[in-house]
Amino acid sequence: MEIDFSGQTVLITGGGHGLGQKMCRSFGKLGGRVWTCDLESERLEETRFLCGAQCEVRVVDVRDRDGVKAFMAEACEASGRVDVLVNNAGGVAGQVGKPLEEVTDEDWRVILDVNLNGAFNVSQAAVPGMKAAKRGRIVNISSGAGLRVSLTGIQAYASAKAGLIGLTRQLAHELGPMGITVNCVAPGFVRCNPATEKQWAAYGEEGQQRLVASIATRRLGKPEDIAHAVMFLASDYASWITGQTLAVDGGL
Repeated sequence: MEIDFSGQTVLITGGGHGLGQKMCRSFGKLGGRVWTCDLESERLEETRFLCGAQCEVRVVDVRDRDGVKAFMAEACEASGRVDVLVNNAGGVAGQVGKPLEEVTDEDWRVILDVNLNGAFNVSQAAVPGMKAAKRGRIVNISSGAGLRVSLTGIQAYASAKAGLIGLTRQLAHELGPMGITVNCVAPGFVRCNPATEKQWAAYGEEGQQRLVASIATRRLGKPEDIAHAVMFLASDYASWITGQTLAVDGGL
């Protein structure tokens, strides 16, 4: 099996670090012209350096609908269209788990906005070009928290990631007749950014051992494990797969 994205434009949100940065590098190595966005310019410059000339980076907040539309328009104007969209931007927004009655409106809203509304905004901006081309791939990055109880204990995070799985199914049925597939990857625990490192440290040695012991493969995930699944779903090998959520978690 040889996957090749030569001649294709791949837009990845949240590409400044962690899983997003690994995906940018992986798609670039397989020939894709990569456009990515994040909130921090320094992290984006690191991504650009690691990926090389085939990667364009922009500071964009996926919650900003006008900013998203402008970013998408720029990518389409430069490349003709966006062939692959990976909705990766998200996270816990610096929060930790706390009792339901202590969760503020802002706590709830910010996580829903960046994880679920952001994916909606970017997908909405990408779809007209994909419809015109009668072809497209959308891959949403959910989480094991969308399938099970979240390890973070954050109610909004679990809800947003589950909502992303529902959005995936709905868009797959809407867009399938236009040649556009929509799928979802639900990663297990991967140490790949400051938030996951903080979470890992908070478990302590015993908690870390319990977590690894609960995984069938007896190891944590690596960023490349997630990137490989995303690239498969974005490739022609997955042309008859849509509306699905692939758990990439080592077997829980």
